[in-house]
Amino acid sequence: MSTDFPPFIVAIPARYGSTRLPAKPLREIAGVPMVVRVAQRALLAGAGQVVVAVDDQRIADALAGQGVDVCMTRSDHASGSDRLAECATHYGWPDDAIVVNLQGDEPFAPAAGIREVARALAEDDAPVATLATPISEAHELFDPNVVKLVRMASGRALYFSRAPLPWARDAFALHRNVLPADVPFLRHIGIYAYRAGFLKRYTQLARTPLEQAESLEQLRVLEHGFPIAVRLTPEPFPPGIDTQADLERAEQWLAGG
Repeated sequence: MSTDFPPFIVAIPARYGSTRLPAKPLREIAGVPMVVRVAQRALLAGAGQVVVAVDDQRIADALAGQGVDVCMTRSDHASGSDRLAECATHYGWPDDAIVVNLQGDEPFAPAAGIREVARALAEDDAPVATLATPISEAHELFDPNVVKLVRMASGRALYFSRAPLPWARDAFALHRNVLPADVPFLRHIGIYAYRAGFLKRYTQLARTPLEQAESLEQLRVLEHGFPIAVRLTPEPFPPGIDTQADLERAEQWLAGG
């Protein structure tokens, strides 16, 4: 794999309200607000511009002096993608600009992974790209909180699901505690790269039945007939931060515990 990468923007949606972890972007990990750690990962990856899309002045204040742009967005957006589409309009990004959507609860996202999803989009004419990693444990495959995907031979996504996918019929007829080695089980990693023009278009697309059934926003792209390029991540993505327990684990991980 080449070591160079295309110019790209990283946009980080950071909403103040969170049901499971109130004021999540400002929660500290080893004394540093989570949103600051995410922004630092984006800068480390070599993004030409890093924008944090916020809905609360307190988040903007925490980012002062970090070398990133802060875009104050409406508080009523339904999703992070909608928030980033407002940023795309605000900054006037060209339609062909590559925008990486890095979630605001990914403080340990590897720089190589951020670059790889940008490269995946640059090397494909799909309007969206994302990453995946192999699944080797049966409990992961059968966990509905782990999003699975299957790909075409071209590397584009066929489908995303919370269900076990693909279904290894013969192997699972015998047992389901060990995965057959010859089946490409993949876990989706929730980082996306969009062309800025499509990011604005996507938010105008009607929600779709499969998207709503699975509660997976990326299915709206596929159901409307647009391809999604998928690459394997070059480095593992540590779990994101959703709960107080996740925060505590992150503290221990940083401390080497």
